[in-house]
Amino acid sequence: MMKPLLRWLALIAVALVALQLFFLARIVAMAAIAPQSTSFQRSEAWRIATEKGSLRWRQQWVPYAQISDNLKRAVVASEDDGFTNHEGVDWDALEKAWEKNAKAEERAAKQKPAAKVTSGKPAPPAKPPKVVGGSTITQQLAKNLFLSGERTLLRKGQEFVLTLMLEHFLSKQRILEIYLNSVEWGEGVFGAEAAAQHYFRKPASQLGAFEAARLAVMLPRPKYFEKLPNSGYLASRAEVIVGRMGSAQLP
Repeated sequence: MMKPLLRWLALIAVALVALQLFFLARIVAMAAIAPQSTSFQRSEAWRIATEKGSLRWRQQWVPYAQISDNLKRAVVASEDDGFTNHEGVDWDALEKAWEKNAKAEERAAKQKPAAKVTSGKPAPPAKPPKVVGGSTITQQLAKNLFLSGERTLLRKGQEFVLTLMLEHFLSKQRILEIYLNSVEWGEGVFGAEAAAQHYFRKPASQLGAFEAARLAVMLPRPKYFEKLPNSGYLASRAEVIVGRMGSAQLP
C-alpha cells in the first residue's frame, strides 16, 4: 500500500521540479528575448474569439527607451511606488492590503439586509466588500506571464516562486519593460504602444504626463474604463498620479 503511494508522491515531486525548471528556462530566455505572448493574453484572445467570432489583438513591442518616462513614472507611482527598492514582494503594502480587506469584510458582515419588503420583493443583498490587492509590478507580471486568474493558495504560492525568479534573473528595467509591453489596457489592447495609439493616436514615446497618468489609473480595470473615457474618477485620480510622478524612481 505504501509503495504505490510513495511512487505517486515521487512522481508529483518530479513533475513540480520539472515545471519550475520550465518556468526558469523561460525567464532566463526573457533576459534577451521578448515573450511572444502571456498566459493572460492567450486566455483573453480565446475568450474574445469564442464570444465575438473574431480575434481583436493590438500589440506592438517597443524597447524600454521608446516608452515615455511619463508612462514609466505614472505606472510605478500608481501600481508599485517601491518597485526599485523591494525584491519582488512589498511586505508592507501586502500587510496594509490584508488589514484593509479584513476591515472591509468586517463592515460588510455588520450590514444586515433591510427588513422591509418593497412591492413583494426582498431587498437586494449588500454588495460584497472591495478586495484590495497589494501585488507588486513583478508579481503582476509573474501572474500574467504564466498563471491563470484563479485565486487559490497554490496559485499564489507559484506566483511567489515566479516573482523571486524574475527578480533574480532579470533586471528591474527588463521587468518593467516586459510589463509595459504586455499589460492589458482594454479589450484586445496590450502594451504601451497599442494603448497610446488606441487612446491618444500617438506613439508611446510621446505620451504626456496627464495622458500617461490616465493610462496608469486604468490598469486595475482596463476594460471598464475603456467604456468610460470621460469618467470623473479617472480624471481626478489621474491628477493625483501626476502629482506623485515626480518622486517615482525609475530603474
